[in-house]
Amino acid sequence: MRRDADIVVISDLHLGTYGCKAKELRQYLNSIQPKMLILNGDIIDIWSFKKRYFPEDHMHVVKQIIKWSAKIPVYYITGNHDEALRKYAEFNLGHLHLVNNLELEINGERYWFFHGDIFDASMNYAKWLAKLGGAGYDLLIATNNLLNWVLQKMGRNRMSFSKRIKNSVKKAVKYISDFEATAASIAIEKKFDYVVCGHIHQAQLREIKQDHGSVTYMNSGDWVENLSALEFHRETWQLYRYEQASFEEKELIDRWKKSSSPQFVAQNAV
Repeated sequence: MRRDADIVVISDLHLGTYGCKAKELRQYLNSIQPKMLILNGDIIDIWSFKKRYFPEDHMHVVKQIIKWSAKIPVYYITGNHDEALRKYAEFNLGHLHLVNNLELEINGERYWFFHGDIFDASMNYAKWLAKLGGAGYDLLIATNNLLNWVLQKMGRNRMSFSKRIKNSVKKAVKYISDFEATAASIAIEKKFDYVVCGHIHQAQLREIKQDHGSVTYMNSGDWVENLSALEFHRETWQLYRYEQASFEEKELIDRWKKSSSPQFVAQNAV
């Protein structure tokens, strides 16, 4: 049974990289039925894309998005890792719309969606440095995945290197705070009620008040570390976080229902 959602926002999937949690993302997408899907940047990681690595789970995510685009509005907002698509902005194919940013009015309130890399100095002045940092991040995630595989085999909890680094390094914490404050400040100046970003892999939903006004700041997080999304349903926004246990429980219930069905019992009685 799929959950209804009026709008779903996901970002920073980084499909085509070892860090992408495509299996978990696929489970999430199969659990929802949105009326609108907003992809807020870094969906396919063109920076790190390699022909030899695009697993089946990654392809299934792409197929699900394309399938939805035949029925519902799907907005693909470009990010820095898929910036090669920016020159094709304003391309439309059926319900699929490729844009660099998106403005919507929802229930009489103004929304501004964009990826957020425009605030990144390394993107504006030293792109090679940003790409080098991206390669280092990919290596860190690959190492982290190996460690988590070992930890799971030992029956211990998973851990995140990059999350610990971000939470412990003052400069990283300041960068995130500055990013949110800058996005909020510009949105307030432009008279938006909501501003929705990605890019920094930090899921968030909160009101930011400044001297010249206030705005609701939202960030959909990512599907590399946080496995998060934003969902709007029944006039309310909520921050979704993937929990593997809930899907494992659902699979067990589905198997039990299947094994208990009269048809299954009759087949096994023959």
